[in-house]
Amino acid sequence: MKRILKWIGATILLALILSIFAGFIAYWRSTNDCDRKTALVNPMKAIHFCEYGSPDVLKFEDVEKPVPNDDQVLIRVRAASLNFIDPGLMRGPWPLRLMTGLRKPERTRPGTDVAGQVDAVGKNPAAAGHFKAGDEVFGVARSTLAEYVCARERALVIKPANVTFEQAGSVAWAGFTALQGLRKGNIQPGQKVLINGATGGVGTFAVQIAKSFGAEVTGVCITGKVDLVRSIGADHVIDYTKEDFTKGDQRYDVIFDNVNNHSFSDRRRVLTPNGVCVLAGIGGAGLHPGMLGRVVGILKANLLSRFVRQKFVRYGTETNKEDLKLLSDLMQTGKVKPVIDRSYKLSETAEAMRYFEQGHARGKVVLTVD
Repeated sequence: MKRILKWIGATILLALILSIFAGFIAYWRSTNDCDRKTALVNPMKAIHFCEYGSPDVLKFEDVEKPVPNDDQVLIRVRAASLNFIDPGLMRGPWPLRLMTGLRKPERTRPGTDVAGQVDAVGKNPAAAGHFKAGDEVFGVARSTLAEYVCARERALVIKPANVTFEQAGSVAWAGFTALQGLRKGNIQPGQKVLINGATGGVGTFAVQIAKSFGAEVTGVCITGKVDLVRSIGADHVIDYTKEDFTKGDQRYDVIFDNVNNHSFSDRRRVLTPNGVCVLAGIGGAGLHPGMLGRVVGILKANLLSRFVRQKFVRYGTETNKEDLKLLSDLMQTGKVKPVIDRSYKLSETAEAMRYFEQGHARGKVVLTVD
């Protein structure tokens, strides 16, 4: 037994030493292309950052204009928007750095939502979805805070004529998060649905999408945003500074919880016997007090719900062309209208990020490109 314990101890110690060594190597090897200065052949303006930090690290500078692959299109960007992940990539909290680069950010160009005009098509037009130069499109790409960006066919749809570029550029990830979360909650016509955190980018989409599905919608927000929630179609609005929805008599079939600031038992109390609480977010963008506790709360609620009839479900947002087309149709028919709080020029991205990180936006924060 002593010999076995000795070998177990030695194995654990060796594994620890190797982990520290591997982490040290990974730390110093994590880098980006900021230090490799090359002459630009076709320059364009874009936002990028070479170090982790505050919005001050965001630079508006010349970079090389991208060239589309065979199955891509080149988009002249007209608008893009900020999402929850953008401050995280910029600031690089340590848990996230395991994926984004320990010492320096490997991905140095923010932005995922995009709306613009097709400028060029790759060598395989069929694979590029038969888009042609001049088409007005919106959807998802990488590094969209720039004058031009490349995107694949499966991540784009034609922009409705009654929707502006600013509106279309605010849709993709917030719309996906709201739509896929409500679907995860198995939303049905006639159900009572509560949106906790109804005024941010995701929340304003969730209210409108839930209404389009025929639900009776209650939105939870702060006093100054009550009128906004009513204006986008909520049947009832709860001002959380005056009333705690978990203490009321109403029961909900679906709670879309974009804040997760209540206990497991409190939310169970206001769910119907077969109700579902969708664990959608942690309230606000960027790093904020209570963030870690809310993340732990999500994991705890999801685990505890395995032992009760009601369900607390997590999910991951995914790019989905059919969902993008549905969002487009909802906008075209007027059932969903993107709510834009503020628009900034691309050169003002650092200022836009500072405002976005405060976590008080009424809808989406958009960047426009002239």
